[in-house]
Amino acid sequence: MNVPRNRRDRRSEAVEKAGAPAGGSPRSPRSLREAGAALAGLSAVFLFEMLDNSILNVALPTIGRELSASATVLQWVTGVYAVVFGGLMLALGALADRVGRRKVMLVGLVLLGAASLATAFVTTAEQLIAVRAAMGVAAAMTTPGSLALAFRLFDEDGLRVRATTLISTVGLVGLAIGPTAGGFVLAFAPWQALLLVNVPIAALAYLGIRRGIPADRADELHRDPVDGAGALLGTAAIVLALVAPTLFVDTGAASPLPWLATAAAVGSAVLFVVRERAARHPLLDLELVARPLVSSGLAFKAAASLATAGLGYLVTLQLQLDRGWSPGRAALGMLPQVVVLIAGGAVIGPLVARVGLDRAARLGAGAVVCGLAVYGLLGRSGYAWIALALVLVAAGMRVVGVVAGTNVMRGLPADRTTVGAALVDTAGEVATGIGVAVGGTVLAAFFTGDISTSEWSAHQTAEFREAVTWAGLALTVLAATLVGWGIGRARRAAAGTSP
Repeated sequence: MNVPRNRRDRRSEAVEKAGAPAGGSPRSPRSLREAGAALAGLSAVFLFEMLDNSILNVALPTIGRELSASATVLQWVTGVYAVVFGGLMLALGALADRVGRRKVMLVGLVLLGAASLATAFVTTAEQLIAVRAAMGVAAAMTTPGSLALAFRLFDEDGLRVRATTLISTVGLVGLAIGPTAGGFVLAFAPWQALLLVNVPIAALAYLGIRRGIPADRADELHRDPVDGAGALLGTAAIVLALVAPTLFVDTGAASPLPWLATAAAVGSAVLFVVRERAARHPLLDLELVARPLVSSGLAFKAAASLATAGLGYLVTLQLQLDRGWSPGRAALGMLPQVVVLIAGGAVIGPLVARVGLDRAARLGAGAVVCGLAVYGLLGRSGYAWIALALVLVAAGMRVVGVVAGTNVMRGLPADRTTVGAALVDTAGEVATGIGVAVGGTVLAAFFTGDISTSEWSAHQTAEFREAVTWAGLALTVLAATLVGWGIGRARRAAAGTSP
């Protein structure tokens, strides 16, 4: 007769499976293979983030027809996810540093599975928006944790870089194949299937993380009270910062609405800073953010996200509206960027091993600025220059996406890593919105008439090309400013000086 094992026996076995000797502290995995279960779970989390919107965009026309949704409502179907996701990352990242990153991640994955499953019962556009908002909450609970847990899993920076590269490569493959896979699925299945695919992804992530990552240790968490006022102000500032760029693109710079949203975002951000400086237990310790290694990583990440989003927006319009390419051919025109984003993971490890994390971050950020400059100065001269710009920005983004996040984690105490990861993702989300808004606002300022009309006059064509040049140069200046400041902060970190 078998005797049931007691709770201590089961706990000892779980610790041993996680790579720790029983009764001792967890041992860091010595290879990626040894951490296979954990990396499979974390990769599934990032796959969901990258696959989600890219695969859903293909179905928007079908969703509009079946749910009788207007263009504005369809915009909220995709936009509400990004707003909720970006707005809650900071607050939920701070919560995870208090109650446990693994615990918050697992709860978020359960919510993701449940919200995705609810798609099968959606009958109205409003219900779909509610489901997308719930998925945004789940993403805010899981995405920052994927970087924090990957960093925490290993003790060696080289393994951390390789693990983060692997996780991001899986996500980027999802981003690349999402539209094609979505179109194939829609040929024989209802649009709900595109969101139901998140259910097995969430299940895989849950099992991998539950099995492969040990529970948070008490010495890696902190018990400071949650700063409720700071959380509300920070969320408001980020939400408004994400909504304002959309309003600039949709209503134009002549409308007062985007300017009011921008002013409200700035005001909320100022109040948030004042609150965090005065709070006894701030949601976000601004002294930690001011650390040179952290602030440089955030600046590089923001520059790369700004460039990728702004360039993608401008090139997509240029290829279809100015050069007259079909949507399919325009998608092929973006292929250099996709190839570099996916294949570039193979060079990140050797690059970091050769030049180090800090120099790799500077090289990646510099490539981003060079790519934008090529586009701004030469993008109207032929597709070859556009392709070169896409390659340079994608290569820089690929390096910065891994290295900058690792540097931020390196610059933070062990009990603040999740809020640090949330800062990285938030910087990327806000910069993405700004990149699109810069391109849209410059186009609106230069171009007269309806930009989507099938035939342009010679004057409108000249206006569009001039607008593309100035928009590219404006993005170049913004990215160069962020990179220059980031390099200065990185040098402070290398010199060991204080903020």
